Amino acid sequence: MKELASLGLAVVIFIACNQQSKLYTQQSPEIEIYKEVLEAYEERDWKTMETHYADSAKIINNVMEKDAKNLKQFLAQKKEDASQFSNWDFAVTQSEYEMVVNDKGETWVNFWGIWKGTYKANNKVYTIPTHITTQFVNEKIVREFGYWDVSELTKDIQEAKIDEISSSEEIPEN
Repeated sequence: MKELASLGLAVVIFIACNQQSKLYTQQSPEIEIYKEVLEAYEERDWKTMETHYADSAKIINNVMEKDAKNLKQFLAQKKEDASQFSNWDFAVTQSEYEMVVNDKGETWVNFWGIWKGTYKANNKVYTIPTHITTQFVNEKIVREFGYWDVSELTKDIQEAKIDEISSSEEIPEN
């Protein structure tokens, strides 16, 4: 009987030691939260978007970490961006999500997608591959890193501003 009890205890300890939390998944509450964030962004619903970020969140999109924005700055920039586009969204069929728990125990959601937006000044549609990774603590985003290439869009915005300035200046006659 002692041998059976010892064997049972050994099995329980073995199972307990081998149980690990998921380190990688494509289904999690954090992924669903991030899908809500992107949906709110597409709909320009800044209040809903804001509810998913911690007040102390640091947003590091296409900048070095030392140049991170706080939540207020981030939302102000999104509102300004929105005023320049007649529409924008992420192609759902080309979006991928994963949640990772790293070796430090931090929970991160990675997103890869295709952003499409129509710039009002030239009515041109831009298609931009995007990667965003967000760190979650207690189901709130505390850090966000985003990477995408806006060089073509930036060039066209600069050209549109030059055209706007040129058309507003009077050309003197000789």
